[in-house]
Parts: sequence; C-alpha cells; structure tokens
Amino acid sequence: MRLIAASICLLLTAACVSAQGEGADATQVRSPPVQAEEEAAEASEIDDGKPVPTTVLSAADAIRLRQNSGITLQWIGWDERGDATVGVDAFGTYRLYGRQEGPKGELLIVLGRITEIGPDYFLFDGLIQIAYAPDPDRECYGNRTWRFEATQGRKYYRLREFEWCDGLTDYIDIYF
Repeated sequence: MRLIAASICLLLTAACVSAQGEGADATQVRSPPVQAEEEAAEASEIDDGKPVPTTVLSAADAIRLRQNSGITLQWIGWDERGDATVGVDAFGTYRLYGRQEGPKGELLIVLGRITEIGPDYFLFDGLIQIAYAPDPDRECYGNRTWRFEATQGRKYYRLREFEWCDGLTDYIDIYF
C-alpha cells in the first residue's frame, strides 16, 4: 500500500495544483482535495490489501492502450495532444496517467487504475479533473469508475459520460 500510495503521490505532485476547496462537492471543486491521493491508492487495492490485476478480455485493446498516441479534451484542443501513459505493475494492474494543458492554463488530468480492458472499451477507476476549460472559472473533479469506448470505427477511446460535471458536454479522448 505504501509503495502504491508513494507512486500516486509522485504522480499527483507532478500533475495537480495545490489542494483547495475543502468541503466542496465531489464532482466540482476548485482543485482536487488532499484525500484524492488516498482515494486513488485505495481504488487500486481490494481483498485485504492485495493488489488486483486488471481483467484483460482483449489483448489487442491492451496493446492499443499501452501504445496510445495521447489524450485530448476538446475545450483545450485536438491538434496538440497531451500525454497519456499506460503502465503495468508487477501484479498485472494497468495504470493510466494522462495530462493535457492549454495555452491559457486549461488543464485535463486523468489518473488511476484500469480495471477491465475489453473489445473496444476499458473501465477506469480513478480521478478525472478539468480546470479552466472552456471558461476560466470552470473546474470539475470526479473520482469513480468511468467507461471509455471506441465506437463507430473511431481511432480513439472516448469517455462515455459526456455531461458528468455541470451539464457541459466534455469529450475526453485517448488515441491509438
């Protein structure tokens, strides 16, 4: 647990702005609360603290995820993709860290564990944060299980919860 928590702390330190917004709603705050590190770490372990490997139902999709070519949020732009890193730990757990930044401080962060990879989809358990996009005062934060799918022959996985924050439609895409 400490190794996983330390790894997530390092990623969050590199990925997030300082913690603010204590006591705010879990889907919309000024920036992620400090407990996000603990929530993300706990989401990667169950069964009395034993790591849980990712369920891989499609080897082809597992390869596509590992070899992805970036992440975008449409408010920041599709032309310059952010980085999305998918790694596999010694226990067979796939982890995703994605980040896209815009020229005016717009920010997308995706951080957590992939719980299942299937034909043209994956399930992601973790943090998604959007800051300052499309408006300078908009900030959204959610930490739960999310579904990404590649539909209609598209060359990317798209988050299937489009209006999860405040009614605006957010397209978060991970390209392969």
